[in-house]
Amino acid sequence: MNDNLRILYLIGLAVLLGWLAWQVFRQVRRNVGVEGVINKLQPKTKDGQASAQDYYELGCAYLEKRLYMDATENFKKALQANPEFAEAHNNLGFCHFQQRQYDLAIREYKDAVRFKPDYVSALNNLGHALEMKGQAVQALEAYDQVLTLQPANATAERRARALRKRVPSTADG
Repeated sequence: MNDNLRILYLIGLAVLLGWLAWQVFRQVRRNVGVEGVINKLQPKTKDGQASAQDYYELGCAYLEKRLYMDATENFKKALQANPEFAEAHNNLGFCHFQQRQYDLAIREYKDAVRFKPDYVSALNNLGHALEMKGQAVQALEAYDQVLTLQPANATAERRARALRKRVPSTADG
């Protein structure tokens, strides 16, 4: 019986170590990919040969690494090249949000939605930023917009349900 426990323990340990090795491998592979994007695009941006898409992709790479200041700089350059680039507005808003600059985040999310009215991620992000600012009614409106576009959106559904408990109904008027 004692040998069976040892074998079971060793098998469990081997499985755990295998899983940990796989997780480390995945993380390293992802980091190598992000570094590859950065190494490919940085020279283009320094030479002034970068497009709005190049700046956007470089910003996304920095965002993946949580380098919000570098990401912000690149999203702004993408928007200088293409002011109607909704995805860049959304990601710039996310950078501001992560730095607790909620007013700036809200402005960028609103711009993203202005240029792409059915942009569900930007609407969800807008709702979240409005919540953080204590603007529950406006946040609920953003989530309701998401649910109009995507009725099964779990994030908007969960957040709207929570907000409806706090916000008085406007149907009473």
